[in-house]
Amino acid sequence: GVGMQTHGQHNRLRAPGSLGASSWPSRVFKGMRMAGHMGNARVKVQNLEVVKVFPEQNLIVVKGSIPGAKGSFVIVDK
Repeated sequence: GVGMQTHGQHNRLRAPGSLGASSWPSRVFKGMRMAGHMGNARVKVQNLEVVKVFPEQNLIVVKGSIPGAKGSFVIVDK
């Protein structure tokens, strides 16, 4: 990765580095970008149009985008 190519650092690939100033203000300001968890939440999309249904193939063609990864489960509700 890119971390391996930077100025000889060797064990701090994903560490945050310096977060704030020294003696003043002696704290980390609000809004400082830090690591966190994103995703893994249930998402609902409404008002998508069903274009075609293929019952023999267990397939529904929908107009618009559906959240989630390829091959993930989708719950269709009327």
